[in-house]
Amino acid sequence: MTVNEHVDTFHGLPVLDFVEAVEQEEATAESLPAAASVAWKVGLDFESEGAFAERWERFLDTVDTEHVTAVVLGQWFSEAPEGLEEALTAIVASAHRLPALRALFVGDITYEESEISWLEMCDVTPLLTAFPGLTELVVRGGTDLELKPVRHEALTALRFEAGGLPVGVVRAVAGCELPALERLELWLGVDAYGGDASLDDLAPFLDGSRFPVLRHLGLQNSEFQDDIAAAVAHAPVVARLASLDLSMGVLTDQGAGALLEGQPLTHLRALDLHHHFLTDEMQERLRKALPDVEVDLSGSHDPGARRRYVAVAE
Repeated sequence: MTVNEHVDTFHGLPVLDFVEAVEQEEATAESLPAAASVAWKVGLDFESEGAFAERWERFLDTVDTEHVTAVVLGQWFSEAPEGLEEALTAIVASAHRLPALRALFVGDITYEESEISWLEMCDVTPLLTAFPGLTELVVRGGTDLELKPVRHEALTALRFEAGGLPVGVVRAVAGCELPALERLELWLGVDAYGGDASLDDLAPFLDGSRFPVLRHLGLQNSEFQDDIAAAVAHAPVVARLASLDLSMGVLTDQGAGALLEGQPLTHLRALDLHHHFLTDEMQERLRKALPDVEVDLSGSHDPGARRRYVAVAE
């Protein structure tokens, strides 16, 4: 599996490419869709001239950004991947022009544009400090990614997508004070691409004390998915979750068996295990044990495969 499609909806809104919209006609704020009715995608392509900051400034000058609620950041480079820092600086500097921004997706980039591990990131903490009203943040890419522990009152959903999520980021998330956080998803990835977190680093997410209103937890895309499953089986946080995502990793019968032998999961609305290495017998056990839970067992791979792999790495 690779990241092969752009998002078409974000924060409950259809995504509209700003460049495509303005090229259809000599656009003005009045001729474009209502600013709050879409998630605005802003980015470059391989034929773009000029820097991202110029494209971003055009967006600010064309759209009624006072009412923009969601932004999707595409490529911030036009040729080979470049660092995110300059683009992030431009976005942060214009925070006062986006007072209604509630959702930001950094890096809606497919493998045809850049492999996820090639994306050159930076410290994304300023996005949280510059936008105190942000309720949803998605960041794709792990290379040189940094985060510092912060307190943010409004954030309800946080997702980091990476082929290798640095342990510093995992620990920083655990150190954040996010009293409103309801959804947390971490694509842990593999050590070869910088995913150096261990099971011990996930303990703060499992004991149930860190994020008091968490309702969805995703610990995904891991080489040690069996160990995660075994830890989750006895984790206090599970009792108050509505959904649990252990997908995209190297989950085998060992991990799934540990889940079934642990605390009850029948209260869950959904359990996502897609991309797995489970036998048919174990899949059937899961279905029978959780008849009223929406269990995603798609993406089945050969349980006897000598080489097992996560869904997203390079």
